[in-house]
Amino acid sequence: MRIMEPASKLQSLKLLDTYFGIHHRRQAFYEALPRLVAFKDKVEQLTVKRAVAELAFDFSLVFYDVTTLYFESFEPEDLRKPGFSKDNKSQQPQIIMGLMVTQEGFPIAYELFAGNKFEGHTLIPVIEAFKARHQIATLTVVADAAMISRENVTALRSHGLHYIVGARLGNISLKLLQEVSAALHLQGGATVRVATAHGNLVCDFSQKRYYKDARDMERQIKKAETLVKGSMAVKRAKFLKAGANTRYELNVELIEKTRLLLGVKGYYTNLGPEVGNQIIIDRYHGLWHVEKAFRIAKSDLEMRPVFHFKEQAIRVHMLICFMALAVSKYMEIKTGVSLYQIITSFKQVTDARLLNTLTNKEIIMRTKIPTKVQILLQKLSMSY
Repeated sequence: MRIMEPASKLQSLKLLDTYFGIHHRRQAFYEALPRLVAFKDKVEQLTVKRAVAELAFDFSLVFYDVTTLYFESFEPEDLRKPGFSKDNKSQQPQIIMGLMVTQEGFPIAYELFAGNKFEGHTLIPVIEAFKARHQIATLTVVADAAMISRENVTALRSHGLHYIVGARLGNISLKLLQEVSAALHLQGGATVRVATAHGNLVCDFSQKRYYKDARDMERQIKKAETLVKGSMAVKRAKFLKAGANTRYELNVELIEKTRLLLGVKGYYTNLGPEVGNQIIIDRYHGLWHVEKAFRIAKSDLEMRPVFHFKEQAIRVHMLICFMALAVSKYMEIKTGVSLYQIITSFKQVTDARLLNTLTNKEIIMRTKIPTKVQILLQKLSMSY
């Protein structure tokens, strides 16, 4: 029901009865709740097993990211904590969900953290647990720039893990940035690799990205110049800095550094030169699969806002949503059709239940299954 028509747990019980004639007592759900939390490991084992058997997953490459899930409540507890919100709900308690997916975006593991935990501190516990659980010898994890730190790099290396993470080039030294810029020669498609404390820094240059970055930069400079010259109150602007006599002035150093960054993106990795620069870049760009999985979970499956208060109920809710996400992504990958289109097509198939009052027997009459639905079911290896 989380996939077909997301609703509260009690409403889902009613919908199961209405749509499928499957009846569960409300009290039975409450009694089962404490036992459901323990199924998390089993569920993850089954998703990995399916990924290996049908989606060619070989444990060599995984993608990891986090999102925040807010509550319809303003009272924090052990797991529910206010923190940096990706949903612009910083005043409300939230939890952090770390999600691991395959190269195709199929979810294989997740973990929950308190809402005030720094997302960079979630990477190592999730990756280490996954590696140990499945006894993986070598693994490459792809993550965004928020996950990089000296501590994380050291931990990943010590556990024999490879990584590809986004680089925040604004934080590197001007000397290194000048070296990268000179090596790229501002040529479209050019790449360069240099050694740093975070691992090898792979950078590429895009002409299209250059023009967009340049337009954004010029707009920000003009805004800063207007604020410096004008008498209006100084607002927050990227290229302003505090000058003498409490006045603001243009930050010339930052402008020069930003010019060197135009059109350039960077990625840290500890993979050796046998893995080409373009492969590193292409693998990082696959991170959008995690973002898409989060969009499905939040929109189609209505994972948030969360209406539960007790930690046990919260964890069960997330487990149900993870299971629904796994089934949803499996259907999308196997059919090449979006979840919305699949559900819309399946809802065309309805049953009429007729009760013979003389014999007290129920007769089920099914509508003709459309050709489009037949094709979807065939791709999912389901009989009809």
